[in-house]
Amino acid sequence: MSAPKKELKQYTAEEVAKHNKSGDLWVIIDAKVYDLSKFQNLHPGGLAALLDQEVAGQDATEAFYGLHRHEVLLKPAYARLQIGTVKGEISLIESKQPGELSEIPYAEPTWLSKGYHSPYYTENHRKFQAAMRKFVDEVLYEDAQLREEDGKRVSQHVLDAMADLELHAMRLGPGKHLKGRTLMGGLVKPEEFDYFHELIITQEMTRVGARGYGDGLLGGMVIGLPPVLNFGSPELQRRIVPDILKGKKFISLAISEAYAGSDVSNLKTTAVKSEDGKFWIVNGSKKWITNGTFSDYFTTGVRTDGGLTVLLIERVEGVETKAIKTSYSPVAGTAYITFDNVKVPVENTLGPENDGLRVILSNFNHERWVMCCASARSQRLVIEESLTWANQRQVFGKPLIAQAVIRNKLAQMIARTEAGHNWLENVTHQMNNMSYKEMSAKLAGQIGFLKMHLTQNAQDTARDAVQIFGGRGITRTGMGRFIEHYHRTIAFDALLGGAEDVLGDLGVRQAIRKIPATARL
Repeated sequence: MSAPKKELKQYTAEEVAKHNKSGDLWVIIDAKVYDLSKFQNLHPGGLAALLDQEVAGQDATEAFYGLHRHEVLLKPAYARLQIGTVKGEISLIESKQPGELSEIPYAEPTWLSKGYHSPYYTENHRKFQAAMRKFVDEVLYEDAQLREEDGKRVSQHVLDAMADLELHAMRLGPGKHLKGRTLMGGLVKPEEFDYFHELIITQEMTRVGARGYGDGLLGGMVIGLPPVLNFGSPELQRRIVPDILKGKKFISLAISEAYAGSDVSNLKTTAVKSEDGKFWIVNGSKKWITNGTFSDYFTTGVRTDGGLTVLLIERVEGVETKAIKTSYSPVAGTAYITFDNVKVPVENTLGPENDGLRVILSNFNHERWVMCCASARSQRLVIEESLTWANQRQVFGKPLIAQAVIRNKLAQMIARTEAGHNWLENVTHQMNNMSYKEMSAKLAGQIGFLKMHLTQNAQDTARDAVQIFGGRGITRTGMGRFIEHYHRTIAFDALLGGAEDVLGDLGVRQAIRKIPATARL
């Protein structure tokens, strides 16, 4: 049984004012009365901050929210300090409930904003979003904040809960792998699941504001499993896919090397056939492999006698992984991998031998599109934080948002985000109405341009947000912690899945090939 809630008394402001000294120190925050007498020496800013700022015995609401996030008051250690409420006054600041939409302008995409409309989303999409939002708030959010800090792998109970709803399978997009599965508790039928459902999943998970956790949340599976599903033998799929989609085993995509990032054709890791022809013998290394430190399987690009080949390499003797320290949390499992005479059964070959480039490139559009979904949504979190802070922060005797230069930064942030999000929805609509072959021919350039556009804008938005938050924007805890984190990790989006310049050039080259031979000015 849970402990009974303590009954809160009501006090007048005059009664609170009498408790204004060391050892007998009360404050009012949002019509709630807190007794800080025993806490005063534990106060992060020291006792002087409570006495010198003249908040002892007074209404400290404005002072508190100028320094602390609302979530501080919700922590058990601080919530216990509340002893009552102010007679005749009501609390105005409410905590968000799980699943609740934000009322901050532009914090939500247009289709979720009250009074707006969209041609893309059905009623089923709306129900799906509501369920996904509630799941993220109740299951993912707290684990994300903890794991981002301690660097441990995503908690197994989270992965199990996702598997129960078939979220791991849905993150791979529409397709035959969904057949026979009960998606989101039966909320959407496998044959009706489309790219807007997947967009919703990615964007809702992005709201946790923890970049390393986002990649650690089986980002390696999203890019490493599709080649197995599309090019692996039925026996190989039967053996490894079920446990991966249950969140019991883990897989990553091992392509990048120290000398071959976007230049996939320059891979150095080699594979040669054993004398009996039953095994590949693999030697070489891979670098910056997301989820590599805890993966059981590696979808690996190797150089063979006739070109490039893709193999599914299991964690066996000769495979070693070492964590790479990056700008975000170790929870992502970013790894350096070495293969030392690793024996790989030829049955683990994905696709035809020496046709690995086609296998590698086959999932790039989807990978980059997923990153676009996350980038577009993460920029809204920055807007929400920045608008809220600028509205509550007092400088020179008035709200920060009264400064024209701040409003201009917000205007640019909002315009960039709205433009990118609408482009993303257009591309997603095309994906829903094209075959895989059509997507490859018509959308590779578009998605490349879109990712370049979004990640360039994201870096501008990160810089503007830091300026709005000032010193708090470069402080890892407290009021600006999400802004500091976003600014510190934004470069990942600009590099992973293809660097901005490479993707921009890809789009232009694809356009050049389609210029009619007869075209003249």
